[in-house]
Amino acid sequence: QVQLVESGGGLVQAGGSLRLSCVASGRTISNGAMGWFRQASGKEREFVATISYGGGTTSYANSVKGRFTISRDNVNIVYLQMNSLKPEDTAVYYCAARRRLDPSDEEFSYNYWGQGTQVTVSS
Repeated sequence: QVQLVESGGGLVQAGGSLRLSCVASGRTISNGAMGWFRQASGKEREFVATISYGGGTTSYANSVKGRFTISRDNVNIVYLQMNSLKPEDTAVYYCAARRRLDPSDEEFSYNYWGQGTQVTVSS
């Protein structure tokens, strides 16, 4: 099993920045590509960003492209740098990991999930 713990969420004004972190522990040999998803109140969870095992390939949702950057220090830590935040970015942000090495925007393809961290952007 792989355990994922997110941190870095909080309250920020529109136009501000936050950096989320996700640390994987446990049987991390099973950890491959990683991703960030978010769920706003009353809405379904949606894809935000994903990164390959080696960090060389990334992909973003159109709604965050150019504002958010996903990166990883090693196979066990992934970041989401969020700039120019908007009120519509308010959500619980989840880190996810999958056994496959290639990145994916498909929620069902991820094997492990964190508990989430709240991001609130005030107008």
